[in-house]
Amino acid sequence: MSSFDPNGRVAVVTGASSGIGAALARELAARGARVALVARRRDRLEAVAAEIEASGGAASTYVCDVASATDVGATHRSIAGALGPVEYLVNAAGYVRHVLFADHAAEDIERMMRTNYLGTVTWIQAVLPAMQAAGRGGIVNVSSFAGVAPQPDEAAYSATKAAVTALSEALSYEVDRDGIHVMAVHPLLVRTEMFTPEVMARMPKGSEKRFISPEAFAKETLRAFERGERSAIVPRSYRGVLWLRALSPRRMAGLMARVKLRGLGGE
Repeated sequence: MSSFDPNGRVAVVTGASSGIGAALARELAARGARVALVARRRDRLEAVAAEIEASGGAASTYVCDVASATDVGATHRSIAGALGPVEYLVNAAGYVRHVLFADHAAEDIERMMRTNYLGTVTWIQAVLPAMQAAGRGGIVNVSSFAGVAPQPDEAAYSATKAAVTALSEALSYEVDRDGIHVMAVHPLLVRTEMFTPEVMARMPKGSEKRFISPEAFAKETLRAFERGERSAIVPRSYRGVLWLRALSPRRMAGLMARVKLRGLGGE
């Protein structure tokens, strides 16, 4: 079990302006954390902070592009100076492109790696020394189901998230002895802006009924963290897909190609 007690602690949540990040920030605040909301969109950050404060929680906002190491360093110093050492970090910032690899611009692939993976790396490196000095802390890295089951219409995105997954596991072994718990969470079918009407039109009929809300995702993620899990699939009902993929990789590869490439000109 993880010694997860955010009450009164400083928690940084990146990507906190919407979706999964905002839901995790609200859930941490509901558990008593003093939440530092980090993202690029000031207006949305302020709206989330206002929601948290209206519910009796504590939240402050920090505009930061996680793809910029300079931004991350300055933002971390501002948070630590105003609130104190960061004891919990949630790396939820990221974005996806649903596009065939042959059509994906190299510049965007580089930007995606800087945001999804290197942004996570930079934030961890910023907060880790204080956590190690205190002998406690927690890090949740939001990967993706694509990080453990690569998706054919989002190859570059899958690679960034696989990097997050591998980093999280390796880091967890290194810092567990320091009292720091690290978990990667792999969301699947969570109702966010990522699933545009165009994306939904390519998904199997009835998929929309299997989505969960960001709020449900946040609750299940923190429960998994509390249980001391190092890796979590949310919703948990999809864990069996990984077993099927391991047992019958060729069959699952064919199924993924048929489902995911429909309408993209990849069949």
